[in-house]
Amino acid sequence: MPRARSNVPRLKRKKQIMKAARGGFGGRSKLWKAAKENVERGWKYAYRDRKAKKREFRRLWITRINAAAHQNDMSYNVFISGLKKAGIELDRKVLADLAVHDPAAFTALADKARSA
Repeated sequence: MPRARSNVPRLKRKKQIMKAARGGFGGRSKLWKAAKENVERGWKYAYRDRKAKKREFRRLWITRINAAAHQNDMSYNVFISGLKKAGIELDRKVLADLAVHDPAAFTALADKARSA
């Protein structure tokens, strides 16, 4: 019985890697080993940073809410706890958007949080 070689699947994998390596500098887009290492590293960073992006945006939203809350003479934690007591369920993304684009609405929310 002849020896089976994985020629078709191997070339398919190689084609996928080389396609993903396009745009790399020099040998990183031309040479197999360099391209493979570059693409795998890129995929690893992409996986890691999809998780990190969520953390970074939450930090940004909290910073923006804190700044807007301080403009209304309250701290971030007093503002958030006041909203919870008032029964207003808005997530931080929406609150940060209000703080940036509609300060009047944010001030109204701050007043409700203060009274609660």
